[in-house]
Amino acid sequence: MTHSRDPRRAVPWWTRPGLAYEQRDLCLAGRSLAKLARAHGTPLYVYDGARLLANLGRLRAALDARELRSRVFYAMKSNRHPPLLRALRRTGRCGADTCSPAEVARARACGFAADNISFTGTSLSDADLAALLRHDGLILNLDSLHDIARVAALAPGRRVGLRINPGLGLGYRRNRLLRYAGGRGTKFGIHREQFAAALRLARRGRLVIDGLHFHTGCGYLTPQLPVLDEIFAACQPFVARVPGLRYVNLGGGLGIPLVAADRPLDLAAWSAVVARHFGGRGVEVWCEPGDYLAKDAGVLLLEVNTVERKGRTLFAGVNGGFQLHLEPAFYGLPLVPVPVRAAAPGARLQPTTIAGHINEALDLLHVDAPLPPLANGDLLAFLNAGGYGAAMASDHCMRGDFAEIFLPA
Repeated sequence: MTHSRDPRRAVPWWTRPGLAYEQRDLCLAGRSLAKLARAHGTPLYVYDGARLLANLGRLRAALDARELRSRVFYAMKSNRHPPLLRALRRTGRCGADTCSPAEVARARACGFAADNISFTGTSLSDADLAALLRHDGLILNLDSLHDIARVAALAPGRRVGLRINPGLGLGYRRNRLLRYAGGRGTKFGIHREQFAAALRLARRGRLVIDGLHFHTGCGYLTPQLPVLDEIFAACQPFVARVPGLRYVNLGGGLGIPLVAADRPLDLAAWSAVVARHFGGRGVEVWCEPGDYLAKDAGVLLLEVNTVERKGRTLFAGVNGGFQLHLEPAFYGLPLVPVPVRAAAPGARLQPTTIAGHINEALDLLHVDAPLPPLANGDLLAFLNAGGYGAAMASDHCMRGDFAEIFLPA
């Protein structure tokens, strides 16, 4: 966030088009957030359909520019709001990436055909597998030797993908809490030393290995592309051992700017890395963006209810907390607050810590945000809340109530 005496500069260049002050009220997609809060109450998630579809279009254009045969599957664990899912399905340019039987059912209910849904999950029960196999045509990526053996017994001859752990991973600003691979090893995927056994199990069970799935990043930006290049190089021995692959799924993890020092991911540079490793190999290149499509398309509106200095810290309490958006508390990711009503000209910004209403020490949504003076009843919009917010909400302390609205493009 930018330190400026002009409160309107609280929305700096690195936020997205469509979010701006009009008549002193912060607007999203031309709609006053204050009016939406009055109409629907708070806590309130608001999603901008135009931004969502623009993000998809930009990603598709980057892949098309490399002349890659590619498919995009939206990672719906990021945001499963049905109007948002239906908007993506209507484009005809995006499938759904799922990780539970209930997500598959939600995708089907929103109009996605089974063969336009990719499933990749972990620690699956027998009931999970039985539910998944009822969807004829579902793209099924298996995460373990155990799953290969069970699917072979339940559906011999079926086409499957294998989720591979190449032993390297990366996250937003090297955040170790967001790594899907690397280090001592994670719970995800078939590890290198298991791969030969996985191929034997698949052959023995007459399963056809249709694709390989690699998901090793979460929230990476341009400075981390050299690490992504190393990861893709580490994937090559796996690809070489499976003739006749239809697809290589690179997973998700494409990041967006979360603070003023971040710069947008250079999609041309990203797609160049993808093409260098997987172009011209006769396979389709698939990816599964979640946050990249949804995160900066949404804001969370909360109301200030307490303003008080305690010790050397100025706290502003709000009517929401980590039960509504857990990334600041659990992953240390920033959730930047912006006043919905612009302050008077000349108002001085002061470091303000935004405290949620959950009775836990972790419940701080932002520490020392530079904000104008706040009072009870003021509204704050938390930026980049469209991904992993509502989808991960809980009813902790029985404070789980919130609303969501989708503004169509």
